[in-house]
Amino acid sequence: SPSPNPSSFRSRPKNKMGILSLITGKPGASGFGSGSTAEQVTEGISAAGLTVLVTGGSSGIGLETSRVFALRGAHVIIAARNTEASEARKRIMEIHPLARVDVLKLDLSSLKSVRAFADQFNSMNLPLNILINNAGVMFCPFQLSEDEVEMQFATNHLGHFLLTNLLLDNMKTTAKSTGIEGRIVNLSSVAHLHTYPKGILFDQLNDKKIYNDKMAYGQSKLANILHAKELSRRLKEEGANITVNCVHPGLIMTNLMRHSFALMKAIQVVTYLFWKNVPQGAATTCYVGLNPQLKGVTGKYFADCNEEKTSKHAKSDVLAKQLWEFSEELIRSAK
Repeated sequence: SPSPNPSSFRSRPKNKMGILSLITGKPGASGFGSGSTAEQVTEGISAAGLTVLVTGGSSGIGLETSRVFALRGAHVIIAARNTEASEARKRIMEIHPLARVDVLKLDLSSLKSVRAFADQFNSMNLPLNILINNAGVMFCPFQLSEDEVEMQFATNHLGHFLLTNLLLDNMKTTAKSTGIEGRIVNLSSVAHLHTYPKGILFDQLNDKKIYNDKMAYGQSKLANILHAKELSRRLKEEGANITVNCVHPGLIMTNLMRHSFALMKAIQVVTYLFWKNVPQGAATTCYVGLNPQLKGVTGKYFADCNEEKTSKHAKSDVLAKQLWEFSEELIRSAK
């Protein structure tokens, strides 16, 4: 693992996302900004000997994240529910013939599938250094998962919550035996600012009458931050050599937009200066997942490769603990 840069070079939190910086791509305290690409933020950094698991790694920024980790020498496991995953592996191998990439099936909306995936991965006796919780759905019409949980919450948060818990022992063992810091990265969004007034609708999660696809998405993205916050606290408390952080990748036109394509295209026309391409969209994930500047940094939220402030709800220790207990109860009741 590369030696960390001096702490003075670490990203410092900004008061707010600088509009001018976003448009111009002007670098922040980290030396990177909205215009930086995934290759640029990992340039010169070796991931050789590391195993990286990327959920939803078969398309969009997940595919670019997988490709760049493979380029840097990592053994990449793409976890995806669709048949595109094999094609994604083929595309990476064509570009980087020496890459190590494997594909495993995972449907995050199904707790049964998550358990089966974790069993399969753990039976492969592979180490696990980096977990990128990237997959997600966005603005979908109201529906319940097979476990009777609202679909955006089930896929974006609950599936990743269970997956992370099931892989955690492996990550702890890997970090301890290698001495290399483990890293967990949750993909959240600036959309966490736009959620229901209470933040998380614990008592009305599955209430179709009050369902709002935009706020439900924001709720799930808030949950990603709260999950990282509470897990970070727990791991720090037990002295585990694993960090947990969240990222906002930026506005990127990918398959994530499939339920709102017309709306997002219309918005993109008006706000085109704020949009990123896919290599830029994967940059913050790769920066937080691999860059040595962030050694020991945990429980933070990043945008444009710099630490960013979150909403009041996302700062709440009480809400984070409540979500953790609520998630555990949902998983127990779904067995």
